[in-house]
Amino acid sequence: MTEDLISIGRMAEINHVSVPTLRLYDQLNLLKPIQVNEQTGYRYYSIRQNARLDMIQYMKELGMSLDEISSILSKEDIRLIEEILIRKREQLFEEIRRLKQRREAISRAIAGIERYRKSPTSGTLSLEYIDRRRIFSIPSEINFYDYNIDTYEQTLNRLRETLLSNHFPQAYDYNVGTSISAENFKAQQFVADQIFLFVDPNFPSRSEVRILDGGMYACIYLEHYDDEVECAGKLLHFCQQNEYVISGDYICEVLTEFNVFDSSERSMFLRLQVPVSFQK
Repeated sequence: MTEDLISIGRMAEINHVSVPTLRLYDQLNLLKPIQVNEQTGYRYYSIRQNARLDMIQYMKELGMSLDEISSILSKEDIRLIEEILIRKREQLFEEIRRLKQRREAISRAIAGIERYRKSPTSGTLSLEYIDRRRIFSIPSEINFYDYNIDTYEQTLNRLRETLLSNHFPQAYDYNVGTSISAENFKAQQFVADQIFLFVDPNFPSRSEVRILDGGMYACIYLEHYDDEVECAGKLLHFCQQNEYVISGDYICEVLTEFNVFDSSERSMFLRLQVPVSFQK
C-alpha cells in the first residue's frame, strides 16, 4: 500500500460519512475505491476522490436521489443537471405550499380548541363582531333538516368528494359551515342552502372562494346537532326582541369537533349566527 492511499474507515471519517455509505456508493458505481485488496477485501481511496464525494453529497443536499446522481455522473451532461434541479425546485415549492396549508390547519385546530374552552355555555346568546371569512361552498342538494344527522353526513361526504376531486387538501374539511337564506330564516323555514368550508388565503382555488363580510353577528352556542333548529328559533327571537335587522344569511358554524370522545356519532360544538344591522 502506497502512502497516498487511505483506508475506507479514514475516508469515511474525514468526509463525515459512514463506511456503509461508501460501500453503497461503490456498489452503485458512484465512487469506486482506487484499490481493493484481493485477499482481505479492504477498500482504499485517494484523497483526490474527495472532490467526487463532495459532489455526490452536494447533489444529495439538493434533494437528488442516488439514481439521479448516478445518471448525471455517468452521462456527464450539464443540461441534465439543470433539468433535474428545475424539477426539484418545483417539487420544493409544492412541498412548501403543503406545509403552509398544514401549518394553517394546525393553527385553526388550536384556535378551535381554545375557543371551545373559552366559549360560553350551550344556549348562551351574544352579539359579536366577526372578521371577514373565506368559504368554499357547494349547494346542498338535500334538505338535511327534514331528516336526521345521517343525511347531514351524506351532504358532508359530497363536499369532501368535491374537495378530493379537485385535489384540494383534506386539512380544510374540519372547518365546516352550512347556511340558510335570510328570507327562509326570518320565515322560520329551515331549508339548507349551502354547505361549505372555511378556508384561508393559501387555499389553492381563488375563483371558487366566496367572501363573508365582517360585521356584527347575533350568535348562540350549542353542543348538540339535534338542538340546532330549537336554538335557531331562539336566535331569531333574540334578534326580533332587540330590533336587530337581519342583513344576511343564517350560518351554522362547526367551531370544533371532539370525535375522540364518541365514536358512534359526530360530536360538534356549534355557533349559530346571523349578520345584523341596527336601526338608527
